[in-house]
Amino acid sequence: MNLKRITFRNFKSLYDAEFEPGKVNVFIGANGAGKSTILEAIGLLSAAMTDRVDDISLQRKGVRLSAPSMYKSRFKSIERTNPTVALSLEWEEETAQTFKYDVHLTTPKGDEYWKYHSETFFTDGEKKWGRSNASQKQSNNHIGFFLLDDNSELEQGRRIVKYFENYGIFQPNTLTLRGTVADPNQMTPIGLNGGRLAEALQDIIYEKDGELYFGSLYMEDILELIDWASDISINVPTKTRINSSIPMTRQVIEFADGFLRETAKFTGYDASEGTLYILFMLCLAMHPKAPSIFAVDSFDHALNPRLAKKLMQVFCEQILENDKHVFLTTHNPLVLDGLDISNDDIRLFAVDRDKNGYAKIKRIKVSQELIDEGQSLSRLWISGRLGGVPDLI
Repeated sequence: MNLKRITFRNFKSLYDAEFEPGKVNVFIGANGAGKSTILEAIGLLSAAMTDRVDDISLQRKGVRLSAPSMYKSRFKSIERTNPTVALSLEWEEETAQTFKYDVHLTTPKGDEYWKYHSETFFTDGEKKWGRSNASQKQSNNHIGFFLLDDNSELEQGRRIVKYFENYGIFQPNTLTLRGTVADPNQMTPIGLNGGRLAEALQDIIYEKDGELYFGSLYMEDILELIDWASDISINVPTKTRINSSIPMTRQVIEFADGFLRETAKFTGYDASEGTLYILFMLCLAMHPKAPSIFAVDSFDHALNPRLAKKLMQVFCEQILENDKHVFLTTHNPLVLDGLDISNDDIRLFAVDRDKNGYAKIKRIKVSQELIDEGQSLSRLWISGRLGGVPDLI
């Protein structure tokens, strides 16, 4: 399945924006440019397609809850506020058929539910199904029509619904990764804040033919990213490894430090934040039960710049190998040097505000001439040649 285009209208700073995604999509931009809003708009689209839109469904996908009036664009340049938030997704199946889903939503007024103003489903440019406020089919305007209607014309659309239903915006925090704080948005196999990381890792760490594996990679490959570690395992917590006053999950990550005695193992509670983040990101990319499509806000979280570059390379390889879609934001220039943007499945986008304040999304393509000159993406970004930088004097 290939996503062809995602369009946003009248959602926060995304008054009129669209982009054509690849498998790996990285967004750069100044603070407040609208990068996180893109991830949230995709979350809103996912909720609308797969169930309904309310506070519970948005929180479950990692979307920040706003006052109802703040969801719609409120720019000075808009003479008349549009009554709906409009979202659109175009995709292509293996059969080369193209599909499109359009939805217009009205924000809550006095209740918790968003209402479906209209929904439309197209196949190869031909309208196959739809409903609106003027239609008799608008029997329940709080629930998406993929759930309401069993019409056979919608069957092919339900495949994308299944694909999108577990979309979430992951934002790990240290205490949750360490296992001392419960994840308020727990998913299978791992929560949006990193909950149950040890249990998720236990599923993908295994031994075969005398070799220890981490997903599809040798454990040795993972240990190259965590150069001080000589072993990683999952065990039950013990008093010899962690203070009894520390709340813990049923399973903990244990590390052997190559510089310490063999008996001096310690848990994720005492490991560095960056180490846990590496394991978290690779688990998302490799775990068979992790979402097929997801987002990570601030990919560079707690990482040394050179390590961020290498992790991005490995992460991209695993996303492509497992045929997933991912949307990432970053402020770390070295992350860009881990991207092979000559591969069309890996795409870089700059997010900038135009003269009216609207967030605009532009795909970055670097000429072969610049590549041959040895110009790195990180250097081009810092110099302002890629866009996605603040205007500073």
